[in-house]
Amino acid sequence: MADFEFEKRSFLSRLWPKRLPVNFGLIGRMALGLVVLVALYIPVGMVWVHVVDDDTTLTPTEFPAGGSRAVAMAATLIERETITHHWAANDPFFLPGWWLDNMPEFQTGMIEALGRFSTEMMDQIGRNRGSSQADPDLSKAVDLLKSSPDIWMFDFATSWAPTTSSDAKYRSAAKALRQYNQRLSQGQALFERRGDNLIALLERITSDLGSASAILDRQILEGRDIFIDRRADNIFYGVKGRLYAYYLILRELGIDYQQLLRDREAFNAWTQMLESLHEASLLNPLIVMNGSTDGLFVANHLATQGFYLLRARTQVREVSEILIR
Repeated sequence: MADFEFEKRSFLSRLWPKRLPVNFGLIGRMALGLVVLVALYIPVGMVWVHVVDDDTTLTPTEFPAGGSRAVAMAATLIERETITHHWAANDPFFLPGWWLDNMPEFQTGMIEALGRFSTEMMDQIGRNRGSSQADPDLSKAVDLLKSSPDIWMFDFATSWAPTTSSDAKYRSAAKALRQYNQRLSQGQALFERRGDNLIALLERITSDLGSASAILDRQILEGRDIFIDRRADNIFYGVKGRLYAYYLILRELGIDYQQLLRDREAFNAWTQMLESLHEASLLNPLIVMNGSTDGLFVANHLATQGFYLLRARTQVREVSEILIR
């Protein structure tokens, strides 16, 4: 009987051993590696994703003969920010771009400027004295560029169903601009190179620069008594994006309207305007400070940016006045 009980216990011990052969050292190292990976994912990803591309030597791509260089530049900028670079403004919280602020503000500022340019193309330059039907491709581009920049796969403010992301809509806008340009090169679309159309566009840009100046002024006043103004860099890079986009668009538009500018003796004033926009778009402080405007130790980069912005705005008006004569 005793022998039977002993054999029974031995048999059960083989079926269900008291100690499982677990390598806790390996599991510990794997767990530690996972913790380190998660801890580094956001900061390393932020460095990897972050880019504020203010390359002022950029030239328009896929420019068809007879098309508009300014329209080609608008499409080039959109594609660069949504294809070549990463569109960070609509990243959800679990992606590195969500934790960035300067890059999304810069990209958003560019889209705002390109949207205004496209609107003026649709309302003035791309139609016959505003009396003809709006160009379908330009109209499509304008609608798409009005889309909020922070929509990812879902927009819970409107629906729980998946939706088209911001960057996908902007890429579609770039495609529509290129289709317009292709039709223009084939004589199937309009690009009115008249002075009144160009003046209308410049007035729209002047108004937008005035709005940007007011934003800078308000932030300078609100952040004056704050030791560290955390919104200063957001404002700075949003305005920088606008100025950068306007510089490239107006540079190419000057080629589109080169003959008119020379005939009206406005080419020199146009060149001076571009120089101011160029300088403003290249401002790139290591840390954006919003110190006292007459401070000794702490700079005020918003005020510096505002100076170049207002000088460019004044020169845009000067060009308009010359064209009116």
